[in-house]
Amino acid sequence: MEKITGLKQTRRALITGASSGIGAAFARRLAASNHDLVLVGRRKERLEALSAEIRQQNPVAVDVLIADLAGEKGIDQVERCIADLGDLDLLINNAGFGATGNFAGSELDRQLDMIQVHVLAPVRFTRAALPEMIAHGHGGIINVASLAAFLLSPGNVTYSSTKDYLVTFSEVLATELKGTGVRVQALCPGFTVTEFHDRPELKDFNRSQIPKLLWCSAEDVVNESLNGLERGRVVVVPGWIYRLISLTVRNSPLHDLVKWVLTQQG
Repeated sequence: MEKITGLKQTRRALITGASSGIGAAFARRLAASNHDLVLVGRRKERLEALSAEIRQQNPVAVDVLIADLAGEKGIDQVERCIADLGDLDLLINNAGFGATGNFAGSELDRQLDMIQVHVLAPVRFTRAALPEMIAHGHGGIINVASLAAFLLSPGNVTYSSTKDYLVTFSEVLATELKGTGVRVQALCPGFTVTEFHDRPELKDFNRSQIPKLLWCSAEDVVNESLNGLERGRVVVVPGWIYRLISLTVRNSPLHDLVKWVLTQQG
């Protein structure tokens, strides 16, 4: 696996939501490029298994931090970790989850948890990482958003809104950081083959109703993200079909059709 160029060779990357899916794919890809890692997540056994696998295959250091970002304690843990590291070069705010249903009838605590995980945690972690990155004149922050950021999708009010926030946050922050050597990216994948849709909140989701053409692998998503970061692309939408959708979906006659295809729930 070739090393990532463009940025100073990263000494350490911290990845939230690292136990599976896109987060685990980032971990494997970065380890293969000689990055030391801090893996953050809720599932201790999964993180420790991934850590052991990575260390067996790559000459890198891997630390595991068990933290639930839906709670203040978990965010505090990670925030302190980032501040204490000092040499963090790449922060990947990947942790997230979805919950569908009419907002007025939804469980409010889960909606607030989503805001905590998707918005408050990335903002605090980014703020904790930036002073050292700016001082060193290099670094990267990847905020994993979603194609849902571009869709006005009933049934996904909080999910779409929080992902939209991450896109805007990343775009404006990238403008502020021009000339500092620190790069920021909003990664906006569409349907990706992960465990994301296996959560109880998405029990009615039916994968078979989504055309195979619309599914991406986590590895392809990660490769497009890192290639985009190297090239200074602030918003990365993996897959040509999703890039086309993101360009045409808002204020377009295609909006209703695309929204229906992408939000079928069985």
